Amino acid sequence: MKQFLVTNEDEGQRLNKYLGRLLPNASSSFIYKMLRKKNIKLNDSPATGSEKVCKNDIIKIFFSDDTFEKFSNTEDKNIDMFYQYEKAFKELKGIKILYEDDDLIALYKPAGILSQKSVEDDLTLNEYLIGYLISKGITDKDALVSFRPSVMNRLDRNTKGIVLCSITLKGSRVLSKLIRDQKIRKYYRAVCKGIIDKDLCLEGYIIKNEKDNTVRISDKKLPGSLYIKTDIHPVMHYDDRTEVLIELHTGKTHQIRAHLSHIGHPILGDPKYGDPEFNAKYKARYQELEACKVVFPQECEIESFKELIINI
Repeated sequence: MKQFLVTNEDEGQRLNKYLGRLLPNASSSFIYKMLRKKNIKLNDSPATGSEKVCKNDIIKIFFSDDTFEKFSNTEDKNIDMFYQYEKAFKELKGIKILYEDDDLIALYKPAGILSQKSVEDDLTLNEYLIGYLISKGITDKDALVSFRPSVMNRLDRNTKGIVLCSITLKGSRVLSKLIRDQKIRKYYRAVCKGIIDKDLCLEGYIIKNEKDNTVRISDKKLPGSLYIKTDIHPVMHYDDRTEVLIELHTGKTHQIRAHLSHIGHPILGDPKYGDPEFNAKYKARYQELEACKVVFPQECEIESFKELIINI
């Protein structure tokens, strides 16, 4: 018999999800079968798997040692992952801690670094995050079995700026809902081609091409398109460029880059939606786009999130 105590990081998740992380090699049908046979108990009582676990709940698993090892053993994978966490924390440069509390950490991501993996061997901001938390003693190998801290809002590889990350399950759940419900206000700085001399409220519809991971903008609703809204405020003019502050209302893939290109003001350095001659003129290596500010709403389930402002 194996016994596990639910920690603060794990509370609030469904029991079946907790068990899935504890027994990553077991199918969901096997877990439900063991629950029905009362081989898994919550606080010494039979459980269905739909219960939400609370801090200090006790989960008992009545498996033989060999069976438990079979379904929980991820040691080889963990060795590889821990190597990646350590390597990312040591080797990825330019990342900064902008804000940190018990549930949330905000990181500054430089251009050129992925937010999350696209292939297995990628070293990304996500690996850096976990490597940092391990180095601070905030998480460890055992804790990562049931919950893995994660990047919550991704930026394109070549976009720099603020990325919000969860440290705890509670933080993940609250952040996910705030982002999904568009309750967090997000602002960006960009340098774009041409002169923008007045505030713009851009609305339209975005259509994604899955084959080449690009989007296009339409002024009219088309089949498969999604509504988007982008506010543009000019900050400073140069000879043939404008620095702008952008508030993103809808947050779709490549929205800012495609929307500015659509109105004839592509972002300097943008390899997909930009002007190649304009980019070459200024020898732009990365797109001049930065997530510079986030503002949390007054009403938040987590006290430290209320009216929180993070900026660069």
